[in-house]
Amino acid sequence: MRRPELFRSIRFRLTVIYSALLFGLAGTALAITYFAVAATTDPQPITEQTAFRKQGRVIVDRVTVAEVSEIEAAITFNTLQTLRNYSLIALGGLFVSSLGIGWVLSGRVLRPVGAIARTAREIQATDLSRRIELSGPRDELRDLADTIDSMLDRLDEAFQQQRQLIDDASHELRSPLAIIRTTLDASLTPVEATPEERERAVAVVDRATARMSRLVEDLLATARRDTHGLSDADVELTAIAREAGEESFITDRGLKLRYELPAELHLIGDADGLRRAVGNLLSNAVRLAPGSSTVTVATGRQGSWLWLAVADQGPGIAPEDLPRVFDRFWRGRQSAGPARSQQRRTGLGLAIVRQIVESHGGQVAAFSTLGEGSTFVLWLPAANRADEQPPPATSPWP
Repeated sequence: MRRPELFRSIRFRLTVIYSALLFGLAGTALAITYFAVAATTDPQPITEQTAFRKQGRVIVDRVTVAEVSEIEAAITFNTLQTLRNYSLIALGGLFVSSLGIGWVLSGRVLRPVGAIARTAREIQATDLSRRIELSGPRDELRDLADTIDSMLDRLDEAFQQQRQLIDDASHELRSPLAIIRTTLDASLTPVEATPEERERAVAVVDRATARMSRLVEDLLATARRDTHGLSDADVELTAIAREAGEESFITDRGLKLRYELPAELHLIGDADGLRRAVGNLLSNAVRLAPGSSTVTVATGRQGSWLWLAVADQGPGIAPEDLPRVFDRFWRGRQSAGPARSQQRRTGLGLAIVRQIVESHGGQVAAFSTLGEGSTFVLWLPAANRADEQPPPATSPWP
């Protein structure tokens, strides 16, 4: 048989513990008092002796007599008996009182736990806005409640980002899917469609499919970085920058790539992830830079921070847009950039850059002047970093 719910509760166990401690201490104190009194005295009952009072040869009265010492011992004996009886009665009352005191005390001790449990029951996966906000002294339960509140803050932020990502990804996938379906219905399905119309429809479908493929690849890169399952090792930042330039700087518009890469810039990180981050910056620069201009990749060190900068001579970014350039699915104004009509972006490139850099304990920054170009800077902690100072707020290059 299962025990009743009351007997399985923490409050009942605490009550039993409190009651047992109080009862044990009181019983021990009374027992010590009783045996101490008994050891320092010689309690004995009266040994009755009978004396006869006579008048002549006639017995007038019979009287019980005892010695004075026996009388004192008998008084002590009766006192100990009275002490024992009242002690037993006091222990019984103390036992009942200790149960009540233990129940009240355990209830007060567990009251914050009850508040935590009630709040946890009211919190749902779709609504993480509730917080425990436990008041009172700064004890272990207060620390536990604050830790849970902090965890809920992180979960709430993560769920909001997840919902935003799903909403944005759904919106981005809806457009190419609608294009594909419309093209199929209008050009490929009708029997009377001409070969030229079918060829144009195939090209449209191919561009929409390529756009969806890029979006899915970017989403996969985001998800993989979120899992923190990638292994980190010693990385040389200059080598990463040069490799990314060789792999990602692909253009047919006469652009030039210039390196300013001092050696021996070491950090602990994921080489593939950092290479992808630099590649995304270079792809962004190639897309925006005007023909025959120069894209520069530079690296360096300031204090305990390594930096990597990618600078272009493109149209620049408006000051009000700079804080948003690393947001997911943000593309800026459609009129900015000469090659924007070539391919529609997924809007995840710079967001992935920020995610990769922040997962390495670094920060990203963008500096731009309209009409003069933009510089994107990655700040990464050096392998031999010796302080906790934040990276500088100004551009390290040029």
